[in-house]
Amino acid sequence: MPKPTVVLVAIGSNIEPDDNVPAAIRAIDRHSGLELIGISHVYESPAVGHPDQPHFHNAAVKINTLLEPAAVRQALRGIEGNLGRVRTSDKYASRQIDLDIAFFGDQSFELAGNQIPDPDVAIEMYLAAPLADVDPHRIEPTTGLSLADLKEKMMREGTAEVTPVTSNIRRLDTDGRYATDIDGAREETYAPKYEELVSEMLHQLGEDPKREGLVKTPLRVAKAMDFLTSGYSTSLEEVVNDAIFEEDYDEMVIVKDIEFYSLCEHHMLPFFGTAAVGYIPNGRIIGVSKIARIVDLFARRLQVQERLANQVADGLMDVLQPHGVAVVLEASHFCMMMRGVQKQGSSMVSSAMRGTFTDNARTRSEFLELLAH
Repeated sequence: MPKPTVVLVAIGSNIEPDDNVPAAIRAIDRHSGLELIGISHVYESPAVGHPDQPHFHNAAVKINTLLEPAAVRQALRGIEGNLGRVRTSDKYASRQIDLDIAFFGDQSFELAGNQIPDPDVAIEMYLAAPLADVDPHRIEPTTGLSLADLKEKMMREGTAEVTPVTSNIRRLDTDGRYATDIDGAREETYAPKYEELVSEMLHQLGEDPKREGLVKTPLRVAKAMDFLTSGYSTSLEEVVNDAIFEEDYDEMVIVKDIEFYSLCEHHMLPFFGTAAVGYIPNGRIIGVSKIARIVDLFARRLQVQERLANQVADGLMDVLQPHGVAVVLEASHFCMMMRGVQKQGSSMVSSAMRGTFTDNARTRSEFLELLAH
């Protein structure tokens, strides 16, 4: 199995940085191809190039990834776009967020006109300071100094003004353990805007969000919802990850009793059950665990069961081009069990058939008979 590469990403913002820096880190954390393993302190520094602009907040993250550099850059540009960043020819323009690869393992190369490692790390304290937080022993090749020594040297020489600031981000020590943010005095914060909405919802319900049992509920809800809706932050291609194999096999393949959990889009209440997925190969097969991961990909979104069955079937048709795909889901819905008619013993069965499973009644019957065993 390939070994992941350690990547350091520099982060900057001078448009609503208290919201945009945490939002960017949260988006990186949610990306299926980027494993977040370290988060720096946040530093404030004067804007470069346009001194009349608002000051910047700068941070850095350390990630593990199996992605190639171009794919990491694409993922970061996607996060920038989702936060409203529009890149212009003015490299010093104000921006909602800036996400740049500073180091990519021990490699040295040019990517889309930018040199990696970033040579500006050697001369810009707003880059060196947060990067030293997440990977202090990494060597900056221009100076030959570790990032920690480079940061200390710049501080002694007064290279540039940077000031640690209190920020609404959770911080990971470089060994991966969770910690509070900069001064350790404030409670951990994960997604400030989301947590504020949860607090307001608790208030509307007549609760006191500040009472002991609810103080961390907005944080917990934000983390839980990120996990339960993580299907929005990944793609079919990332889930499959080249686990397609050429194989001269044309008999039916079935994976059944795949547990899944989803959220009904009408009430945002859970529904859960099992999936059975079958396909008839057309010269290609897929790693068996990837079928379960495809089910999870689409289940971890706001859903209706009928659409979920269709999306799983269409996803397999897209990546495999098989003779046919069959999907059967059976699930219990809390929106029916906890409210409305309140029928706790009820369940719903839905199916989606593609290719030969639609065209050939005998093939479809064989699939359904095999599910009964």
